[in-house]
Order: sequence, then structure tokens, then C-alpha cells
Amino acid sequence: MKDHSPITDRRKWATLAVACLAALLLSVDVTVLHLALPQLVADLRPSSTQILWIGDAYGFALAGLLITMGNVGDRIGRRRLLLIGAVAFGAASAVTAYAPTPELLIAARVLLGVAGATIMPSTLSIIRNVFTDPKERTTAVGLWSGMGAAGFALGPVGGGLLLDHFWWGSVFLINLPVMLLIVVAGFLVLPESRNPAAGRVDLVSVPLSIAGVIGLIYAVKEAAAYGVTDAGVLAGGAVGIIALALFARRQTRLAEPLIDVRLFRRRAFSASVGANLIAIFGMSALSLIFAWYFQLVLGWSPLQAGLAGLPGGLSAAVGGVLAAGLIARWGRARTVALGLAMAAVAFACYGRITPDTSYLYFLGPMIVCGVGIGLTFAVTNDTVLASVPRERAGAAAAISETSFELGGALGIAVLGSVLTGVYRGELRLPEGLPGEVAAPVVESLPTALEAATALPGRLGETVAEAARLAFVAGVQVTAITAAVMIAVLAAVSLAGLRGVPDVIPEIPEELLPEARG
Repeated sequence: MKDHSPITDRRKWATLAVACLAALLLSVDVTVLHLALPQLVADLRPSSTQILWIGDAYGFALAGLLITMGNVGDRIGRRRLLLIGAVAFGAASAVTAYAPTPELLIAARVLLGVAGATIMPSTLSIIRNVFTDPKERTTAVGLWSGMGAAGFALGPVGGGLLLDHFWWGSVFLINLPVMLLIVVAGFLVLPESRNPAAGRVDLVSVPLSIAGVIGLIYAVKEAAAYGVTDAGVLAGGAVGIIALALFARRQTRLAEPLIDVRLFRRRAFSASVGANLIAIFGMSALSLIFAWYFQLVLGWSPLQAGLAGLPGGLSAAVGGVLAAGLIARWGRARTVALGLAMAAVAFACYGRITPDTSYLYFLGPMIVCGVGIGLTFAVTNDTVLASVPRERAGAAAAISETSFELGGALGIAVLGSVLTGVYRGELRLPEGLPGEVAAPVVESLPTALEAATALPGRLGETVAEAARLAFVAGVQVTAITAAVMIAVLAAVSLAGLRGVPDVIPEIPEELLPEARG
């Protein structure tokens, strides 16, 4: 620990409060965008591809830079990096709020992602270094995970209140006072910590990791839109695969790698990272889908839509708090498997919705899913942190957060593409509809409803109804797809985490498996 002042109990929990507030805000920032998209589409008129990029750019930038920033925090100090990132996040939020075009909005979202990449691994690694008692650490990580989950619920409510009275950019301005509070409180209470034996960040590994992650995600996204034989898809996939292969090889040859490949030889670490990726894969896509469903299919206001999703996010916060007690009673493997199984059942229920489904039907699965996901993330995040020495907490937290953000970005890209494919396949438009009118209708539900408002009387109503029916059909297939994937993950996690102790002892650096065979 770099900061030699005493870490009292009061300071420990104050540190956790600052870390939780940062996690809460970053979660809010994701969900308010989902809620603001309908107004944003009407104002900026982005294409369907630009809509996906507006949603994905933040996650792509985060996923590409988290590994680098986690290592930077280990070297220059996690507190210092968090405070720098908080200032940058506030500035990027202001740019995002006032972006006048889709292109500038996408660029601003990238800047937000860069700033966010400095914050997320810093919060988790600071918790790892402050809470040295294993049981306290598990509780602290559960609370941190719960606050992140609560942000997904509170974001739409706060965003809905703003969107009912102001323009879509107002939802990003709420970041400014919160980030100011984080900077002031963080300066006063956060202890500094770093890896005293860390060397320099390898400047060759940084662009390789970024190119590998972004190249693969780009290929997945474009393949869904243009097919796997598209030149851009092939180029992006090739760049991603080659860059990641070179990156992985280089890590085994460095004394101070960005990713210590020895960590993946620990079954608990690998299983937890994989569980994070697949679980958020489904959750991120469904979050966006239901924001659209409540507003564009049921016709609710942004605030009503935000309140509708509140029970799910708050239930996830409850799941995070309950995780420590369930680990002690059932063990890590069964707790994670239970959480994922609950989510899979809920997603299967979502696969039966119709345009006339009552909100009460959503409520039960929403609560079940929320508790299940909260349990899962609390246990897997704690397992990842506990599986590495404290000196490497930033790098380990970055790997965990990378899986989270990569899974979220892929979920929106892949499951969003499934939704789009089914939507277009099920769309039944009136005969004789002019091509210039049909084109935006085929793109997506928001653009379809916008185009329908310009059509005369009955024709506009018919086009809007056809678009809503096709969208609901897409939601059904997407939810079932996610349910199957998460159910398989539940079984894999039960096996992958079997034997991991309830209380994971401190792992000295020298006891990690050798990197080279």
C-alpha cells in the first residue's frame, strides 16, 4: 500500500461508498441512453447502423482500454487514476449532451468509454486492497455489485423524469454533479495503492489488445448487418484474430505482461470471467429491448418505462447483498448456478410476451431475474479478485470488467442483430408502399414509427401496427436465445466453480502457476 496512513473502519466503508457511487453512475449512464434513444432518433435521425454504434461505442471503448487502464492504475496509483478519470468523464458527459449530429454523438460516446475505462477497474482494485479480511471483502464486493445493478434501475427513473421535461441530452448532464462529488470525496477519503514491483506498461501490447477486441466486435456487428462474406467483416475479423493471437503470445514472454496468462490456469478465475461475459451478454440486450418495448409498443412515457424496470434493478441489488450469506451456506458454485438458472427461467418467460401482455406478467420474472443476476455478479467478481495477489488487483479487476463490457457490447450487437433479423423477416407491409417509405420502416422499430407518423390516416396506423408485431416476434426469439445460453452457462459454472472454497485465502505472487509450460 502506497498510502501509509491508517485505514480505519470508518475510512474503509467511506472508501466503499465512493467506489459504489462511481459504479452506480457508470451503470446509470448505460441505461439512460437506452431510454433516450427514441427521442434521440427523432431529433438526430441516425441510420440503423448509427443507432447500434451509439449504443455500442461506449462499451467498445471501455472493453478495448480496461486492460490497459487497470495496469496503469497498478503502476501510477489507483486513486490517482480514478480521480483523473472522474474529471474526464464529467467533461465527456457535457460533450455528449450537446452533440448535434450522430457522428459527433458516437465520438463523444467513445470519449466517455475512455474515461470510464479509468474508473471501473480502479474502484474494484481499491476495494480489494482496502478490505483485506476475506469475509469483509466478499461483503464489500457484493455491495459494490449491488450498487452497479441498482444503477441499471435508477437510471431509467431519473432519465425518465428528465426526458418528460427536457431534451434527450439532459440525461447526460446528471453525471456532472455526481462526478464532482466523487472527485471531492475521493480526494478526502480514498487511500492510494499501487503495485510497488510493477514495471512499465508494454507499449506494444496496448495497441494489440485494443485492435484485437475492437476488431472482433466490429466483425460480429457488421456480419449481422451485411453477412459474413462482406469485405469489412472479413477484414475486421482478421485484424481481431491476428492482433489477439500476437497479444496472447507476447504476454507469455514479458516479465510484466498486461494480462498474466497464469491467472487463466486457475479454474475459479476462468470460470468467473466466463460467467460474467455470458450473463451480461443477455442482460444488456434485454435492457435495451424492453426500454423500446415499454415506450414504442405499449406507448408509455420515458418515466413510466423507467419505473417499470425499477423492480428488476433493485432486485439485483438485493441479490448482491445476499450473496455473501449464500456463499457461506451453499458454496460459490451452487450460488452462481442458482443465480444463472433464475435468470434463464425469467428469460424463457419473456419469450411468451405479446403486444397485449400485462405488466404484472413482467413483474415476477423481472424480480427473479434481478436477484439471480445480482447473486451471479457478486460471487464472480469476488472470486476473480480473491484469485490474484493484491498487487495485481487492478489488472484482475480490468479483466473482470473487460469481460463485463465485452459481453455487454456483444450482447447488443449479436442479440440486437437477432432481433433485427426476426423483425425484418416477420414484417408484413401493405402492398404498394413506396420504396422511400418502406426503407426506414424496415430498418428498426423507432424509425418505422417515425415514418408511420408521416403517412395518411389508416395507412400510417397499419404500418405502425405491423412494425410493432414484428418487433414483438423478434423479442420472443431473442429472449429464448438468451435463456438457452444462460441455462447452459449455469451448468458450466456449477462444474467450473466446484471445489472453490467459500473463503479464498490470500494468494502470494510466487504461488501462481508458471506462465510457461
